Amino acid sequence: MTFNRRTFLKQAGLGVAAAYVTPSFLSCTSEQPHKAPLTEIGLQLYTLRDQLADDATSTLTRIAEIGYNHVETFGAETDANGQIQFWGLNLGDLSTQLQANGLKSYSGHYDLSEFLTPENGDEEALKIYLDTAAALGQKYVIVPIPPMLLIDKMTADHYHFMADQLNKGGALAAKSGLKIGYHNHFWEFRTLEDGSKGLDILLDNTEKDLVVFELDLFWSEKSGMDSAAYFEKHPGRFPLWHIKDMDKSNTATVTGPDYDQKPVMEIISAITYAEVGTGSIDFKKIMAEEETAGLQYVFVEQDVIRIDPYESIEKSYRYVKTELLK
Repeated sequence: MTFNRRTFLKQAGLGVAAAYVTPSFLSCTSEQPHKAPLTEIGLQLYTLRDQLADDATSTLTRIAEIGYNHVETFGAETDANGQIQFWGLNLGDLSTQLQANGLKSYSGHYDLSEFLTPENGDEEALKIYLDTAAALGQKYVIVPIPPMLLIDKMTADHYHFMADQLNKGGALAAKSGLKIGYHNHFWEFRTLEDGSKGLDILLDNTEKDLVVFELDLFWSEKSGMDSAAYFEKHPGRFPLWHIKDMDKSNTATVTGPDYDQKPVMEIISAITYAEVGTGSIDFKKIMAEEETAGLQYVFVEQDVIRIDPYESIEKSYRYVKTELLK
């Protein structure tokens, strides 16, 4: 992946001078007024990845029509000219579409594989994505996954390296008025060679003022973890949650001696999901811990949908709105 930050700044409409402006300028778009956090419901756009690939504009419109207030982006790519685009929309077009539909974006998932790979640690992509997030008015740049080449061989040393890099990334993000964060799946709850767990290493070795965590409640519960225990041990460090539900017919835990050495994709291929409120997760119990967690934003997400996608996200939206945001 090749990036040129100066080219990006110019083509994104920020102008060459943006490379030299003060951090307060770059952060101003992320300090826009917004409603009290838990009156708003967000959608992680990965849920509708196929629809976005087909027609991003109409997809965003339908999301807004259902009632969603904000979206979490994913899938930033560079075109042949080094310009960032999402599903065929450049930054300017995406911003226009979000504004036209009354949608905000407080957070985005960005591929930081090179930055998080030992013996690489390249910061260029991170800097590009910090600029991207600032241009979209986002507050959080979230790491969605460790480097995929390492996913089946993560060790305690890998997690310690990622913690160090996240601290460095958090310091860079702070200069732009942003925060860097980490989103979990299930492998962070595997027992490593020294008896530790990856998420514990990341939480224990990152600076709370620099690095936040986006807890995916599905993966925490699917891994047999107690989400509330994490909130109590690390209060205020989980301002973002992914809310997705577990198929009642497929609730087996996916960590432990029988699973921790299995290939990740083998495990994922056997997992099934449910619309929020129709599955096995007790979200009301978890929501009781929102203050301890430091919760600011919630995002509906469903990795695989078995009914009409828009019917799915509307069902989840209705449950969150009527049952969780009372």
